[in-house]
Parts: sequence; C-alpha cells; structure tokens
Amino acid sequence: MSTPPSPPSPSSSPQAQRTDGPPVRIGVLAPLTRPGWAEAGHHLLAGIELAVHDVNEAGGIGGRPLEPVVRDTAADPQRAAAAVEELARLGVAALAGEYHSVVARAAAARADALGVPFLCSSAVLDALTGQPTEWVARLAPPQSRGWRIYADFLLGAGHSRIAVAAEPSVYWASGLRILRDHLAPRGGTVLELDKRALTPAALCDELAGNRATAVLLLVGHPEPAVPVVKAVRRDRRLAGIAIGAPAGQPEFAGWAALLGDDGAAVPFLRYLPERLGPLGARVGKALRERLAEAPSFVAFEGYDTVAVLAEVLRSHGTDRAGVAAAWPRVAVEGTRGRITFSRTPGTGVWQWDATPVEVVDRDPAAPDRFRILHSG
Repeated sequence: MSTPPSPPSPSSSPQAQRTDGPPVRIGVLAPLTRPGWAEAGHHLLAGIELAVHDVNEAGGIGGRPLEPVVRDTAADPQRAAAAVEELARLGVAALAGEYHSVVARAAAARADALGVPFLCSSAVLDALTGQPTEWVARLAPPQSRGWRIYADFLLGAGHSRIAVAAEPSVYWASGLRILRDHLAPRGGTVLELDKRALTPAALCDELAGNRATAVLLLVGHPEPAVPVVKAVRRDRRLAGIAIGAPAGQPEFAGWAALLGDDGAAVPFLRYLPERLGPLGARVGKALRERLAEAPSFVAFEGYDTVAVLAEVLRSHGTDRAGVAAAWPRVAVEGTRGRITFSRTPGTGVWQWDATPVEVVDRDPAAPDRFRILHSG
C-alpha cells in the first residue's frame, strides 16, 4: 500500500478480495482514543488489518472473507466488557487484540463467561483471568517472564539500588512486585516513589537523596513520563543515573517526537527476535508503508494474532467451541517465530511460551535507531 490509511471506523473493516459468501467475523478490541494509549492501538490495528488483507488475498476462510469488527476500548475495562457482549451478540467466531492489561483482563473475563474464544495480542498481566479457562489464549509473554529478564539486565548493568516512580494500577503494582521479588535475593533493592505525591522536581530530590543509580518509569505516557524524563535529564545531581521504562513507552515514534535526544538510552522491553525471518521482513516492510513509520512490536503482535486465528478457523471451523478446543493443537509460522500454545502456571490461559524478549533502547547517536542490550 502506498499511502497510510485513514483512521479506522469503530465498527467496520476492509472487505475481502477474491472471496465470496458470508464473511467470517472476528471481534477486534484496541485502544484507539484517549485515555487509552492510542498510538499502540493504531499499531495493533494496522497489524490486524494487514493480516486480514493477506488472508483474504489467499482465499479467506474456505473461500469466505475474514472480516474484523473493531471496537475502541479507550483503556476502559467496562467499555471493553460491554464490547465483548455486543460482539458476542453479533455472532463473531472469536475475539482478538487489546493492548492494556487491565482492559484485557476484563475482556477475558467476559469472553470466558460467554463462551467466546479470545486471542489476546499484547496484554501481559500474568493472571489474565481469575480462574483457569479454555477460552482464552495469549501471544505476549507473561509479565513475570519479561520483567524478570529486565531485572537481570539491570543487575548485569551494575544497578542494585533502583528507584521506581509509580502510579497506582494493578499492572504497575504487579511489575513492582516482580522486580522486588527477583532483585532482592540477588542483592538488589527497590525504592518505590509515589508519582502522584511528587512533582518532577521533588522526584529528582528523592532520587538524589537516596543515591539511586537507576529510576524506572512505571507511569503513563506522555503524562507524566515525559516531564519526569526531562526533569531527570536536566538535573546535574543525576547526571549518572539511568532511566528505564520496562513497559515499552520509548518504542513508539511519539516518545522520540516529544523527547528528542532526551528519550534515547531509556531501556525497555520489546517482543521481537534479533532478526526477522522472511515472513517477518515482508510484513515489516508492508507495515512501514501502512503506518508511514517504523512498525512497533505491537503491530507484529496484531499480524500474528490474525495469522493464528485464520489457521484455526480454516482447520477447525468457525464454531466457537471448536476454536477454543484448537488452542493446544495450533502450530503457525508467525512473523516472530513458530507459535504454539501450552498451559503456563499462574496465567490461567493458553500461552505462547516462546515469545522473543529483548531489552532495547534508542541509540543516543541516532534516536530513530534501536540497540539490543539484552535478550532472554
């Protein structure tokens, strides 16, 4: 495609090419407006829509077009749960997507209750459902796996006294607990600073007074992450402190646009392999054209979600129970590797357990280029 798409409508999607018959519909959940992280949502949707295009170019689902029905969750768990109920009434064969962990958890709970298979693309919160379910599968790694890898990177880089600027959230609290539990037996300490109670300047005072060697941003983007980064970068007392953002805020172009050079050298977690194979390279090129910017790992997650669902729908039919029963038998070549699902303790869902995990940052010499710092 030669031009980036216009913003997607909240209810429709591209029609199939070279296919006929009634469409096979899948529900798609994504944060497309604020207060959701809309930039991530649009990358997720771009990957989903590109994969739908490719599926339909290849003949669809047994000659029927695959049609996504998109709903904007806007980072609202109640809105997501209502969308799941609506999409279930519309007769979708399965659900896909979502970026925010707390929102995905609400969607997964409703999908489980209603008996609608849900392949979660991006959310990482370990306990995605309150109880084990056969209806939900996930592509992104559990938070405990990724954040432990991040903690190992911190220790390897010489950081044992780490401050965390945090906002209240189940997701941030879970991340903080993972870091503490992993670092403490290895000689690391974690100091929690409540960002709600501290201005950026007051936060800098706390960092200087506690002699932290690294500060992690467990906060939203762009507010308050951007003002905090600017304040730390400009405080001479903190010239040697490292800034980290394990949740991935620096992945997107908006981070670089707002922070410029200040946004470089902020390590974060990214779910891509060191090198993409032929499929990943082809998809990456097409995503770049569609987005008019470098695709994030979230866009690849979106593509892989549809690739998995399309294979399941082709091989196991469009009956919801049949789709859910197929999770343990899936074997699909995705953009980032071969995708299979197994039961991972503590998650309650079918989990791709070979998701590639990297710690990367933006290169200070060229902030539009990423450096791989650690792999796990």
